[in-house]
Amino acid sequence: MKYAVVTGATGMIARALIRELVRENVGVYALRKPGDPLVDEVFSDPLVKVIDADITALPDAASAIGEKCDALFHFAWLGTFGGGRDAAYLQNDNIKYTLDAVKLASLTGCECFVGAGSQAEYGRPGDVDLAPDTPTAPETGYGIAKFAAGKLSRLYCEALGIRHCWTRILSVYGVGANPDTLLPSAINKMLRGEHAAFTKGEQLWDFLYCDDCARAFYLIAKSGKHGTTYPVGSGEARPLAEYIKAARDAVDPSIEIGLGELPYNPGQVMYLKADISQLRADTGFEPSVPFETGIARVVESLRQK
Repeated sequence: MKYAVVTGATGMIARALIRELVRENVGVYALRKPGDPLVDEVFSDPLVKVIDADITALPDAASAIGEKCDALFHFAWLGTFGGGRDAAYLQNDNIKYTLDAVKLASLTGCECFVGAGSQAEYGRPGDVDLAPDTPTAPETGYGIAKFAAGKLSRLYCEALGIRHCWTRILSVYGVGANPDTLLPSAINKMLRGEHAAFTKGEQLWDFLYCDDCARAFYLIAKSGKHGTTYPVGSGEARPLAEYIKAARDAVDPSIEIGLGELPYNPGQVMYLKADISQLRADTGFEPSVPFETGIARVVESLRQK
């Protein structure tokens, strides 16, 4: 791979992927929403060219890309948090924008399209590992739109002769994550000396460090099979309480944390674990960052802020 296009380039996973691509000596066209801050030093690397490209007009970015590219990674998406997740018209627009990203891949000569889907596409599957063929029953507008975008972008890729790979990402954490998500929010409270309250933390979750997630995306672009959906996670699940305690220990082991002080949300998903056997077989992917190592990096980053 010599050149790649990354949409939604300022997000945590996209930035980690750009760093991975640079390590592999791949030139990157990083498409960002105009005005989004470039908070990662990788954007100043000579191999990276930043292009302002609004999600509503992705194919227009083709004129600013001066090389034939090999792969396009699509992360750009509206309404990923809060009320926007169930905004029907907004999520429907995201499906069109995904097809626009496929069109951009074609205009820039890409041979592979890798889309960032979500475990939300599964809905609440119960106590089963999430595999490529696990039945899907998305419940949120976000999950429904991701599912539809994955299926329709595959059809469009097939019409254009582009290899299509879709992912369903589980819980990815890392430096630069949204501060309102569970782990960064809790860590910031601990660093400020505030009390952090939680549910009992009995739910079994699968956390993957952002750099490992980025590696998975790179390997999928290199050797993922057309038409395959890859769940992306660590392949291991632990009680959420263990992750919270590890985050606490990285801040200060003497801090008291309020496990069990909050009720579970209605419809709480109690089991999230990726079956990465297909991903491993097709690409050779293996997670390399233990949670305790990754969360220590997150704590140090937030402590410096």
